[in-house]
Amino acid sequence: MAAKSSSDSDSGGAESNETNSKWLDAHYDPMANIHTFSSCLALADLHGDGENKLVVGDLGPGGRNPHLKVLKGPAVLAESPLPSLPAAVATFLMEQHDSRTPALALASGPCVYVYKNLRPYFKFTLPQLPPNPLEQDLWNQAKEDRIDPLTLKEMLEGIREKAEIPLSEQSLRFLQLELSDMEAFVNQNKSKTIKRQTVITTMTTLKKTLADEDAISCLVLGTENKGLLVIDPEAFTVLAEMDIPSVPVFLDASGQFDVEFELAAACRNGNIYILKRDSKHPKYSIELSIQPVGLVRVHKILVVGSTQESLHGFTHKGKRLWTVQMPAAIMTMNLLEQHSRGLQAVMVALANAEVRIYHDKVLLNVIRTPDPVTSLCFGRYGREDNTLIMTTRGGGLIIKILKRTAVFVEGTGEMGPPPAQATKISVPRKTRLYVDQTLREREAGTGMHQTFQTDLYLLRIRAARAYVQALESSLTPLSATSREPLKLHAVVQGLGPTFKLILHLQNTSTTRPALGLLVCFLYNEELYALPRAFFKVPLLVPGLIYPLETFVQSLSNKGTSDIIRVLVLREGQSTPLLSAHISMPVSEGLAAA
Repeated sequence: MAAKSSSDSDSGGAESNETNSKWLDAHYDPMANIHTFSSCLALADLHGDGENKLVVGDLGPGGRNPHLKVLKGPAVLAESPLPSLPAAVATFLMEQHDSRTPALALASGPCVYVYKNLRPYFKFTLPQLPPNPLEQDLWNQAKEDRIDPLTLKEMLEGIREKAEIPLSEQSLRFLQLELSDMEAFVNQNKSKTIKRQTVITTMTTLKKTLADEDAISCLVLGTENKGLLVIDPEAFTVLAEMDIPSVPVFLDASGQFDVEFELAAACRNGNIYILKRDSKHPKYSIELSIQPVGLVRVHKILVVGSTQESLHGFTHKGKRLWTVQMPAAIMTMNLLEQHSRGLQAVMVALANAEVRIYHDKVLLNVIRTPDPVTSLCFGRYGREDNTLIMTTRGGGLIIKILKRTAVFVEGTGEMGPPPAQATKISVPRKTRLYVDQTLREREAGTGMHQTFQTDLYLLRIRAARAYVQALESSLTPLSATSREPLKLHAVVQGLGPTFKLILHLQNTSTTRPALGLLVCFLYNEELYALPRAFFKVPLLVPGLIYPLETFVQSLSNKGTSDIIRVLVLREGQSTPLLSAHISMPVSEGLAAA
């Protein structure tokens, strides 16, 4: 494949000098008429001649003319039409004793079309799903002419709105018809068996027994009915079936099926589910709260692109490691693996016509293209080991070759110390007082340390004693338990003999309201009388302060006073959540006889 320097090419645009030193422009065709995604690109030696070809599941302009294309260099080697739009393309080895020529799998609709030597070899169809029993009963009535088409339409619409099991394709087609065409459709299809078929949304490969590069692999399919299927590469039977809470759109597999494996599925509900061997349901879950636009595994880190123009790194247990903000929306993502240097990085195509290469959160390289890129693929193409293939939004094809002398240097991106860290701090000159203090510390360092430790221990003891005393006497107006974050403040108004007692109760939680609380007063009945010594507290909304009022009447005519204790409890519990002591003032008047 002929290559020229990127500085002489029109496809590179205004690339930086660093980018020019790393890539050679091998080919650029803005009229290649290739419309596809990264999941529909694959590189493989399909004929065993030592030259890798590019397999493209082409959607066609506007998704109206899908084709399977095989490119050798810049030219189309083979092309065949497809019955429906492709969902994914993958190459894999089917048998251990074959000629080591990989087979080609193309997922389209409910089928996986398998090719060997670019010839049709096998078609695997997803198992049919059980139909809705109510729908089946309605079509049985239509078969026996016990229901008219208009009533059938109304009943099917009710099922579609409320039933958990979706309708079959036959019923959905019937609901789209005009009233004049319904009777003919019913007469034509009422004798047919109701079939409900799902479709494939994504596909990847998983090594079966060995981790070698030339070992046989299983196909892993994600389906519209929220399921994952592992397909045997020889018998094309279902080896394992797993359920996830949403429809998968991106898949990543690691490990071996017969030993231990891990599947990561990014779904339409904004979550990523991780499944292990012998697990029918997800073991871990990553909640993005936004839609994913790409999923790539770099070593043991899952790199996820989101619709919020950001790139996230997660562990296989769902812990977020880092986040990088992108300058534009992410179009597509794929893995860059340079075997000669042991480098794995993620390629991110952006809507501003840039392709960025990241190792973890470090920006390694930026490639600028004349049009936004919609699909990426990196690997051996022809006889060149490190070839980058890109297709653009306008249907163009860009092929770049990484120079053999190119080295991606970490530290040119967003990681590393800030520039202010390199600025020298102006340290003042040493004064005589500083020198004398230093000499004193050197001579009496042991004694100073012992004195400091003694004072520190005394401070800790005093603080602990004060804390225990506060707990025992319940003098603190704050709740000691994190389950009920409450705050209490009391105010006494009046000169006596009747006082007004106002309690200000606040829920200090940020999200959870407080329910079922009670207030109780403990006091000396010979000195005071309370008309409301026990009452319920209304619902406490977080952050608001609720005033609770009651009256206290002094019964003593000797000018004595006492402490009234306030307890905040929960219904059905005897241990108070919060307590406080209120020191009552001396009454200025005498109590009524």
